[in-house]
Amino acid sequence: MSSRRTAVVVGPLVAASFSAMLILSGTAGAEDGGPASSEGGKAVDEAPSGVKLTTLLPEKISVDNGSKKTAITATVKNEGSKDSGKIRLLVVGFDGLVVKNVEGCSAIPENGLPEGSNSGFACPVDNLAAGKSKSYAVDATYDLSKAGKICLPVQTSDGKKTFWQQGPVPFGTTNPSPDAPATPLLLGTDNKPVSPGGKKSPGGKELAETGPARDLLPLGAAGASLLAAGAAGMWWSSRRVPGRQEG
Repeated sequence: MSSRRTAVVVGPLVAASFSAMLILSGTAGAEDGGPASSEGGKAVDEAPSGVKLTTLLPEKISVDNGSKKTAITATVKNEGSKDSGKIRLLVVGFDGLVVKNVEGCSAIPENGLPEGSNSGFACPVDNLAAGKSKSYAVDATYDLSKAGKICLPVQTSDGKKTFWQQGPVPFGTTNPSPDAPATPLLLGTDNKPVSPGGKKSPGGKELAETGPARDLLPLGAAGASLLAAGAAGMWWSSRRVPGRQEG
């Protein structure tokens, strides 16, 4: 009898726990998922012989519709056969995507940010061995009434050369869901906000339409501008970004 009573009690508890897990997973809205991708990436300056640097971003992130918070994992990888030497990874936000913090990295001063960006962090990497990668936890906010882009350049530690640059590449959705707890966004997708008079956000505020011709720097032009700046070694060559060296 006692075992039967236990089973009767445990059953509802398990069901309740499972339901709670479903609710939490649906409202968290700040976890990235899916495979990582180098979409929007391009080699710029020639890397040292045997060194091949790339970056990766998650193919999918989720934005909490209430707090606007999201989390992104930024990864730098050495796919070559030799160690990279001292390099740095930059994490830069554009338009509706604002980078709030990158674990282990230092904020780039406002006068050191690339043109058109709103935020950025510099992550010093002492050395990346051949075949190894290093990932950084990125805390950000995303204003879903706008488009949002992110950029990951990989440079020499002094910023004079840019070996690789991913982006500015957009995260977005063509099917907004302002009434849901969270909105999933896909890498490489231009965000299409809710048009005026459409659905409202949880706080009752309409999400305005943001036309690419009106408010946004076209992705191709922005990318070309940043790539050109990186190739010329002009981004941060005249401004040292204070950073905490990793051991």
